[in-house]
Amino acid sequence: MSGFPLPAPMRRALDLGAEAAAAGEVPVGAVITLNGRIVAEARNAMRGSVDPTAHAEMVVIRAAAAVLDQPRLDGCILWVTLEPCAMCAAAIGLARIATLNFAAADPKGGAVEHGPRIFGQPTCHHRPEIYSGIGEAEAAAQLKAFFADRRGVVDDAPNGSPDSA
Repeated sequence: MSGFPLPAPMRRALDLGAEAAAAGEVPVGAVITLNGRIVAEARNAMRGSVDPTAHAEMVVIRAAAAVLDQPRLDGCILWVTLEPCAMCAAAIGLARIATLNFAAADPKGGAVEHGPRIFGQPTCHHRPEIYSGIGEAEAAAQLKAFFADRRGVVDDAPNGSPDSA
C-alpha cells in the first residue's frame, strides 16, 4: 500500500463504484473534474436504465457536457475505477478529455492499455494523458467481490489475492 493519499476524485469514483455494486451494477464509478472541482459524477447504470451504453464513463461524459454546455471537455480530467472499454475510450477521445486516470486494468475488456489500445491507433485524433493504477487495489477488490458474489465463490485467500477466484 502506498503512503500517498488517494486523490479525492478517485476516492469519490470508488465510492460511486460501491454504490453501483449495491444497486446490482458492475462496480464502476467515474468523476470528471475541471480546474480542481468536480463537474460531474456517475456510476454504471446499464441494468437500471436498460441501456447497454450507460457505462460510468459515458454517463459522466454526457453529464459534464451538459453542465459545461459544450460538447468538448477541453482541460477536463476523467477519473474512473476501471480501464475504459473501446466504446468509452472512443468517447473520451471525441470529448477531448485532457487526462484519463484509471484505477484497475482490464485485460479482458479494456481498450487503453489492453485490446485495441484505442489511443495508439492512427485514426485516433485526440490522445489524453493517461495514468493508471490510482486506487487499483481497492477497485480490483470491488470488482472481484462483485463477480465472486455473482458466481457464489468464497474468497479464502489472504488479502483478497487474485488467485482465489
